[in-house]
Amino acid sequence: MSNIYSEGQVLLINKPYDWTSFDVVRKIRNLLKIKKIGHAGTLDPLATGLLILCTGKFTKKINEYMAQEKEYTGTIILGATTSTYDLESIPENFKDCSHITENDVAEAAKTFTGNIMQVPPIYSAIKKDGKRAYEFARKGQDIELEPRKITITDFSTALNYPEVHFKIVCSTGTYIRSIANDLGVKLGCGGYLSALCRTRIGNFHLKDAWTMEEAEIKINESLHQNG
Repeated sequence: MSNIYSEGQVLLINKPYDWTSFDVVRKIRNLLKIKKIGHAGTLDPLATGLLILCTGKFTKKINEYMAQEKEYTGTIILGATTSTYDLESIPENFKDCSHITENDVAEAAKTFTGNIMQVPPIYSAIKKDGKRAYEFARKGQDIELEPRKITITDFSTALNYPEVHFKIVCSTGTYIRSIANDLGVKLGCGGYLSALCRTRIGNFHLKDAWTMEEAEIKINESLHQNG
């Protein structure tokens, strides 16, 4: 049965913590009972925030939305590292960095703004020799990923030791986990991402997104009205 969703809609979802982006797509697909649905830009399971879903003919716009500027807020923990650059793995290599000041962090953050080359994390879905990078990483195999050009237009920070609270505005393809790790390297004490929320994609804002509970209610209501 045709409905507004099978024709084509853009849905803004606030992805829950510990859900994969595909978990969200699968849940919404089951609610809508349609096959043609996809998302515009993956969020890691431990990240929350704005996920754009496109249905029907709007799936043609996915690449257009993915290419738009992103905005994130989150927290970096200083004084340790993790192999995945976030809390998917256990913190190690602990160092005392209580001497680091708010100005130190702000000055280090400035070095990451503008057009920069970023090496993606090895625990990522980027392909190397036909395999996903994380497949090598999980086997303990060292691989080198090529740096990629990204743009960071804003990287503002506030230090509440050992936490660095931040806002980053960046181009598509930017790995915030890598920024967390690289900031720790720059400060000489290590760092990893402990929280991340995507607050904007282009002109789409998190404040306009549905929670999964709201999505279920709204979708069921609209399907009933159009049924």
